[in-house]
Amino acid sequence: MDIFNLQNLTGEFSVIDIVLAMTLSFVLSTFIGWIYKITHRGTSYTQSFVFTLVLNGMVVALVMMIVGSNIARAFSLVGALSIIRFRNAVKETRDVGFIFFTMAIGMAVGTKFYLLAAVAAIVISLIMLLMTRFNWFARQTASQILRVQVPAGLSFDNLFDPAFLKYTNSSELISVDSVHNGLLNELTYSIGLKKTDQFQGFLTEIKKLNDNNKVTLIAGYNSTDL
Repeated sequence: MDIFNLQNLTGEFSVIDIVLAMTLSFVLSTFIGWIYKITHRGTSYTQSFVFTLVLNGMVVALVMMIVGSNIARAFSLVGALSIIRFRNAVKETRDVGFIFFTMAIGMAVGTKFYLLAAVAAIVISLIMLLMTRFNWFARQTASQILRVQVPAGLSFDNLFDPAFLKYTNSSELISVDSVHNGLLNELTYSIGLKKTDQFQGFLTEIKKLNDNNKVTLIAGYNSTDL
């Protein structure tokens, strides 16, 4: 005899169903969080985001268990969840993919597709590991941002052409800003160095041409959050 009548307390689900769904969603979401951690590149990694991924997977599993096949219940949940507003901007587009990843796994677990959830989590995670390990879709020539300060009266149209021809494959002037109360102009270029190990010589050459004013080279900005 069920002394505590736990079956009635859980509606359509037994206690075993709930424990299994919560445990499996936690394990798979934690696994996805671990994959996110080891494949992350750049400086925007936060522990709280990984916690959110784990929580997201478990909550979605719970929501799918609540909804079940009841359409009216599904619409009422949509209305209730529509009041939630997300204020934080997602820094990387890849983060959105991981959010949907944990949501999909949570949906599969919540609807009792346990094998589907486990296999999908493993397969997609392996693909992410392979893409990171072999650096798929990376550009062979990375772009850099060059910021050069020159005296306000100095003509800069073709000033750096000799250095650009010697050290870069491409160069493009992006912006010109007046700094230090108009005493200097700050030029921003997008460049592609021929060899990344020659940046010191390149900066020395630029300093000779801009009267030894400030020169800043931002390397790897494509893969780093600034």
